[in-house]
Amino acid sequence: MRMRFCSAGLSLAVLLVAGCGTVTRDSGMATAKDSARAITAPADDYSTQGVTRRTEAHTRYSLGFLHELNEQPELAAQEYALAALADPTNTPLVAEAVARLLRFKKNDEALDLLKKATATPDASGELFAQLGLVYSLLGKKEAAGEANRQAIKKSPRSLIGYRHLAQIHLQERQFAEGLKVLDQAAKQPDTDVLFLAELGEFYLAFARAGTNDQVKARALDTFERAAKLNPTHPFLLQKLGDGFALLGEADKAADMYLKLVERFPNLPDLREKLADIYLRKQDRTRAAEQLEAIIREQPTNPQAHYFLGSIAFEEKNMKEAVGHFRKVMLLNPAFEPVYYDLAGAQINLGEPREALDTLAKARAKFPQNFVGEFYTALAHTRLKAYSNAITHFVAAEVIGRSTATNRLTHTFYFQLGAAHERNQQFEDAERNFEKCLSLAPDFSEALNYLGYMWADRGVNLPRARELIEKAVKLEPKNAAYLDSLGWVLYKLDQPKEALRHLLKALEFSEEPDATLHDHLGDIYHALKQPEKARDAWRKALTFEPNEHREQIQKKLGAAGAAGTPPLENVPR
Repeated sequence: MRMRFCSAGLSLAVLLVAGCGTVTRDSGMATAKDSARAITAPADDYSTQGVTRRTEAHTRYSLGFLHELNEQPELAAQEYALAALADPTNTPLVAEAVARLLRFKKNDEALDLLKKATATPDASGELFAQLGLVYSLLGKKEAAGEANRQAIKKSPRSLIGYRHLAQIHLQERQFAEGLKVLDQAAKQPDTDVLFLAELGEFYLAFARAGTNDQVKARALDTFERAAKLNPTHPFLLQKLGDGFALLGEADKAADMYLKLVERFPNLPDLREKLADIYLRKQDRTRAAEQLEAIIREQPTNPQAHYFLGSIAFEEKNMKEAVGHFRKVMLLNPAFEPVYYDLAGAQINLGEPREALDTLAKARAKFPQNFVGEFYTALAHTRLKAYSNAITHFVAAEVIGRSTATNRLTHTFYFQLGAAHERNQQFEDAERNFEKCLSLAPDFSEALNYLGYMWADRGVNLPRARELIEKAVKLEPKNAAYLDSLGWVLYKLDQPKEALRHLLKALEFSEEPDATLHDHLGDIYHALKQPEKARDAWRKALTFEPNEHREQIQKKLGAAGAAGTPPLENVPR
């Protein structure tokens, strides 16, 4: 390989080791063994021996730098190690050389270098911590522990010794001993933000290993101490934000991330983290703000569009949800869930045919599954194609029983029961409603639906009344449930009691309802109040849509011709 060399590079190499105390070497090239035996000379030692060794270090470092320029990192590491051996009092040089040796798994050479460096009177705590690390890598736990204790003693406000010692205890599952080390670190005065942030991270490591909640409290206290120092560096703000997030302190985490976003809006993943926090807190407005900012910066980000679509869906803004979900399908057509979310939004938007088209695309790309069959059934229900709906509900149930029993919820059986009822399959409807109520006894919608189905057909009336009364108790101002209660009482020949509930239903009804007035007319008729009955039926005819228009007109005709005739033979 041709050497790429420049004088400026060599000058930089010399500057990097300035202060390590080295000049020219002896006339012969010293070997690594000779350098390892060298006795360190202080930087102000101008004896022949001192100058010679400082020269050795400079030369070795320069050679290492040249190897780096020639993309020979392992040779560079060897020369840096020889430079450090020649001047082991130069802590940054030794630390760098050890790191390079460890990178190439030259653990024994790193150990020899550190033993020599830590034998000097002014050896730093950092070097003892590195010595502890190397001992750990070599499996010498006792020696590692002693080296780290020396590191703590020499540099009590440097976290590295505490960290390595605590790590040894953590690996040995000596949690109590490890926490004592961290607590010792936490008691140090005048520590900086980085010290506290990394200490908090180590408390979290112990918490994840299965220690008690008190450890999380200590981690939180440490992060809060760091936050009170008002850090501004992005690295520290992110550390604190991530720490608070892991502890479930969403507001504190968001505070750190917002400070970062204000100063560094293009830092990756920040807005995603904020959006995630706000979504977990159900703060959809702030989540949407972050997601919209992501889309402004990354218009083709499918994840941001997907979450915005989900937020719009939850806020019942189906048109917007459809728009976002369509973009996700274009950007990432292999993302299966979006097909079903889009179909659900289209169904809610009153576009069941479009939903069926979406589901057909999903069926062509992905295996048959519960969700696809379920949404297909719902779309057919909206189209009043109840036989098709039942077919797909049953297919979903078969899949659910074998692969997804958790999806066979009370809601599922309610929808299946309703489809059977609308398809005039009353026994099947009853069976599925009963299944629904066995799973959710207080599901008021099913209580009312089954009770009303029986009442309208004039069967099982005592049980129908029981179910509807329970629904009304759960939702006493629900107009539909009050109407059902009035209707079952009417069918039980209690028109006076029925009237009270029908009038309440009209009071709480938010929109005009033909069925309420139709029932009211029947009740007034049973109470032999023909004028009020006719008024109620006429009012029912003014509302659209009205499924019972023909029957109501027949009742009005019969009442007009004969006063108050019985209604048993008038079809509903």
